[in-house]
Amino acid sequence: MWLIGVGITGRPRPAGVEAPLSPTHQSGSACQFASASVRMTMAQSSPSIVLVHGFASSFEHNWVQTGWVDILGDFGCVVPEVDLPGHGASRRSTDPDDYAHVEEEVYSILQPPTDAVGFSTGAELLLRVAVAHPGTFDRLVLLGIGDNVFEASDPTIITDALDGEAEPEDVMTRLFYRLAHSTGNDPKALSAFLRRPRVPLGADELEAVTCPVLVVLGDRDMIESADRLVSALPSASFVSLPGVDHFATPSDFGAIDATMRFLGLD
Repeated sequence: MWLIGVGITGRPRPAGVEAPLSPTHQSGSACQFASASVRMTMAQSSPSIVLVHGFASSFEHNWVQTGWVDILGDFGCVVPEVDLPGHGASRRSTDPDDYAHVEEEVYSILQPPTDAVGFSTGAELLLRVAVAHPGTFDRLVLLGIGDNVFEASDPTIITDALDGEAEPEDVMTRLFYRLAHSTGNDPKALSAFLRRPRVPLGADELEAVTCPVLVVLGDRDMIESADRLVSALPSASFVSLPGVDHFATPSDFGAIDATMRFLGLD
């Protein structure tokens, strides 16, 4: 299994907590975080909110630079620093099979029940965790996804661009290409991540997701609708962001404000 890169960040940080590498599930009155050489404890009295970034991004790019970590820190929350496999500080592979069970790796770093926020690919992975492991989340926020979770997609145009040297002409592909090169990621590892096996979700599978879910989508997003997704979730609400496209969603104050209110942090 390829471990996700994990540290602890947030303001303020509880006394005695430093940045570990990879957390493991433990029972008891505290959350235990462990690596081969480090073992830490984070008291449960400190609220923890998991943020999972989008494709070709990283925790730093998606959540630190957009202000999420500072805002959550101001509310006294501790935020695990999560980089998906093949992204950020996590180990990188150019073999798609190494990313076949990414959602289970995401689950392995969680401390259920917890609140979580995901953007784009991170949101879909959290939704898949919620389907496979009911009861994992108290509340779940899905940014930048919609009815596309029910559809098969062909990533060839993006993977070809990431595997090549020339900047692509297609505008959307060029945005992913530039993002991959500007965030310090390895484009070929990202290409392998995108080529991992992926089966679309079925609407009936979402009946297992009984926690409250907030779906947030810009009205200029390339994903045109979230109607089917919201209807399939037993306890979902929806917020549309006027004038916001896909890539602007994480930095949009409307998305941040809706999330904080949903999490009871307003």
